[in-house]
Amino acid sequence: MTSTSRPLLGCIADDFTGATDLANMLVRGGMRTVQTIGVPAADTLIEADALVVALKSRTISAADAVAQSLAALAWLRAQGCRQFFFKYCSTFDSTEAGNIGPVTDALLDTLSAAPNSAPASHNFTIACPAFPENHRTVYRGHLFVGDALLSESGMENHPLTPMTDANLVRVLQRQTRSKVGLLRYDTIARGAQAVRNAIEQMQADGTRIAIADAVSDADLHTLGAACAELALITGGSGIALGLPANFQASGSLRASHAADALPAVAGPSVVLAGSASKATNAQVAAWLATRPGFRIDPLALARGEPVVDQAVAFAQDVATSGGSQPVLIYATTTPDEVKTVQRELGVARAGQLVEDALAAIARRLRDAGVRKFVVAGGETSGAVVQALDVRMLRIGAQIDPGVPATASVPSHPDEAPLALALKSGNFGAVDFFDKALARLNGGHQ
Repeated sequence: MTSTSRPLLGCIADDFTGATDLANMLVRGGMRTVQTIGVPAADTLIEADALVVALKSRTISAADAVAQSLAALAWLRAQGCRQFFFKYCSTFDSTEAGNIGPVTDALLDTLSAAPNSAPASHNFTIACPAFPENHRTVYRGHLFVGDALLSESGMENHPLTPMTDANLVRVLQRQTRSKVGLLRYDTIARGAQAVRNAIEQMQADGTRIAIADAVSDADLHTLGAACAELALITGGSGIALGLPANFQASGSLRASHAADALPAVAGPSVVLAGSASKATNAQVAAWLATRPGFRIDPLALARGEPVVDQAVAFAQDVATSGGSQPVLIYATTTPDEVKTVQRELGVARAGQLVEDALAAIARRLRDAGVRKFVVAGGETSGAVVQALDVRMLRIGAQIDPGVPATASVPSHPDEAPLALALKSGNFGAVDFFDKALARLNGGHQ
């Protein structure tokens, strides 16, 4: 519990799975965390240590992403949050036009213009997507996925945000009007005070955003401590590792050992996969080796075939014949097949058809009694939670690095919660679906 009911940390995430990834990190640090789906109504008050507003802004226009992020910031400030966090993917997913740079600029502009703001702490931030636990590291400003540069990791084939440059200073500078610098590993290795000194020097040189190297959790703790006074921090969920300790050191947070407690949810389960990432492809293949699955074909959707009806009927037939056996409904396929579909349908239409179909399937299955949903893919997760009319999530224990179990917060007293595991496409072990279902069914890892 905090010494006050007002939240301490206010977070803005550019997709839904990224939001749960961040919330998972904060819960592990002892912060009671609530995730909202979109910006709540102005009069909504939530008692928690940390609030995470999940947007669907990663691949929309930069102007729309800025507008949504500023609306989230305004709501979080009204809640009383003391520090703010802009969360994006650990693979820095973005385009030449944004959205990481434009959103960061807008948040810094707003915070530095606030009454009683301190220019030194409100007009500078770091950008650190590193998440060593999930094999994302930054060294000399270059982002690695495992042993491969970002541009050689498979992310260069991403259908919406292909990442062909691993030099994050260069990538971010193309998106922002702010001067971008680098907090080098050798500085971070000397400790938090050395990082503070480097930040002061950067500010004197006109730098407004610094890419921060990090190759271990120890580096993230050092960065977290060094950035305790910054109004805004940006990065992947890893950089949040060191933030709860700052609030504990100041006496404003007493870590809760029950921060990950969730209500029990009974009922059938389903796995929905929309991501085309390497990790999700492997997870889908592992499932299909022994259990049933139904593939969503975007070309069939485009032809107007009743794919949603077929998928729902498949799930219900399996449930009837196999008791409570969960099924997998997936659009996951290889990058080459994705490109073939995109050439025929266009990138935007292909993605929208799949998202709309999986969202409609989720809604139909919920109405038929399904209460537990495992969802793979950030865009897919966003579409599904919106279709299920989930507006808030309580964050539970970790399933795999970056992916917690969650439970919906009902809007009405007579409404039962849903159990959900929302996974970024690139996250999770090969057996993630099994582990997620076990966790949602009340088991433990």
